[in-house]
Amino acid sequence: QVHLVESEGGSVQAGGSLRLSCVASGDIYDSTAMGWFRQAPGKEREFLARISWGGSYTSIADSVKDRFTISRDGASTIYLQMNNLKPEDTAVYYCASSIVIGARKTTDYKYWGQGTQVTVSS
Repeated sequence: QVHLVESEGGSVQAGGSLRLSCVASGDIYDSTAMGWFRQAPGKEREFLARISWGGSYTSIADSVKDRFTISRDGASTIYLQMNNLKPEDTAVYYCASSIVIGARKTTDYKYWGQGTQVTVSS
């Protein structure tokens, strides 16, 4: 069992930046990767980024690759740095843990955080 807790999101103006963190606890050494997703109202949950266990491999969705980066600090904490935020980035952001190599789909991730709201105003 892995327990994931995201940091509080927030409200920012367009063009601003925000960094989310996610702390994992429990059986974290069973994970091969951790990732970030988001879900806007009325839309499907969208893959944003993932990072390998050791942090040496990252993958970012094309839709945000010029503005978002993922990183990790040790075994239990990952970050999502979001720059030049746009109103369309408004969503609930989730971190998740996977044992699947190359995980990008929601079904590849077994454990999820509770989500945190990010609101970007124009």
